[in-house]
Amino acid sequence: MAPSSREVTEEDIRNALRDVYDPELPVNIVDLGLVYGIALTPDPDAPGMLPRQKVIVDLTLTSPGCPSHVQITEQIRNRLAGFQEISESRVNLVWEPKWSPSRISPEAQKKLGIV
Repeated sequence: MAPSSREVTEEDIRNALRDVYDPELPVNIVDLGLVYGIALTPDPDAPGMLPRQKVIVDLTLTSPGCPSHVQITEQIRNRLAGFQEISESRVNLVWEPKWSPSRISPEAQKKLGIV
């Protein structure tokens, strides 16, 4: 559930993105280590009574040729659209630093049988 009548935090965004999964793996994009950064900036021009923010998510993929990038990006946008405090969201694909399995959270490593 999206928070209401307060500014959204990076933690709120990360928690929301835990509902976004790489379709090829049974692990969310946060625990896979695909989310490299989240930037929130106030949007004084957004209509409405609530304070609204713009969100930029820096995202990488497990490989540059990953065919799931469109689906993952759409999932992110759809998930963030549930926040009435977010006026705009953007996803930047980044490739540096290169993703590696060492970025996977310990819980996800267990789920994937890596540990």
